[in-house]
Amino acid sequence: MSGALAAEGTDEGIGGSVRGADEVLLGFTWALRAAGVAVTQDRAQGYLAAVALVGAGDRRATYAAGRATLCASPDDLLRHDQVFEAWFGSPHELPRARPTPPTTTTYSDLPTTDADGSGGGEEDDVLRAAASETEVLRHRDVATMSPAERQRLAAMFASLPVRAPLRRTPRRVAGPRGRVDASATLRASLRRMGEPAEIRWRRRGVRPRRVVLLVDVSGSMSGYADPLLRLAHRMTSAVPGVETFTLGTRLTHLTRALGARDPERALVAAGAAVPDWSGGTRLGETLQVFSDRWGQRGMARGAVVVIFSDGWERGDTTLLAEQVARLQRIAHRLVWVNPHRGKEGYEPVQQGILAVLPYVDDFVAGHSLATYARLMEVIARA
Repeated sequence: MSGALAAEGTDEGIGGSVRGADEVLLGFTWALRAAGVAVTQDRAQGYLAAVALVGAGDRRATYAAGRATLCASPDDLLRHDQVFEAWFGSPHELPRARPTPPTTTTYSDLPTTDADGSGGGEEDDVLRAAASETEVLRHRDVATMSPAERQRLAAMFASLPVRAPLRRTPRRVAGPRGRVDASATLRASLRRMGEPAEIRWRRRGVRPRRVVLLVDVSGSMSGYADPLLRLAHRMTSAVPGVETFTLGTRLTHLTRALGARDPERALVAAGAAVPDWSGGTRLGETLQVFSDRWGQRGMARGAVVVIFSDGWERGDTTLLAEQVARLQRIAHRLVWVNPHRGKEGYEPVQQGILAVLPYVDDFVAGHSLATYARLMEVIARA
């Protein structure tokens, strides 16, 4: 993306390099909006005007212009830096600023093609390359990513579509269909002095169903623990009634730690709360503790329970099967997410997986951002 910022403002107008630079900068504002920053039209136009003054070829000035015009809070600054790095490169490795003469460019909402139907030239190729790279990153195994790719992935979690699963309530509410509401229909008729009124209907109401996330943080899952907790934070911040626990040599309740609005602060708090990172695996024992202390008492009853684990069990697989069957009886739906499922050549041969498969409602993959998006659909449909 550094080539995009090299396109400086000139007098070429709409058909020249300014147009391509505008498209790159507007694309950056759209990515920032998708990451959770409230970028309004006025802020976007102010950003374009600021970059026009400092020069699009000065990457340091472009970085500072975005922080000054697009951000309104410390959380916005953090998201801006993450998206800027994903879009243009690391802001800590920006080249030295070079003087750029002021320009008097007029900005407007630009189409994506020229009048003759052709593209915007080299800058369009850069935009398409960035979109293609982002799509490739969505399907990459998160355990094989470099630190820079993990930082880019962290900014992409904000774009995950999250919908709460719903359950019906006994109480009925007004609706466009359902049962005839005789009382409401009669009252409407009386207000019209006995004249026939439109028939009123009532249907059962709905409310969000609780979701319980059980994340395996043992040694075999160490490459996936950070993205899975980011996913848990994304769900916690987007839908009500999400409870998160970690499984290892012990059970840890992380819902309060993940309650921070900023994902980085939430993950730091989670890291401080979990004492058994990359340790052993006692899935059967920790699931028994969860059911005894929380699940049987109501947290898992009627909820969507999601277990993130590869199934490597050092303890008794018979106990693991018993506890998963116990959870399946009290939960509305039990989902098992295995990071290796969906990979080429994978077969469920682990003893732990073989023991629990008969009691699992959904057995899904969980190794990339694309599989996490599909998991969100599975949970929402529950």
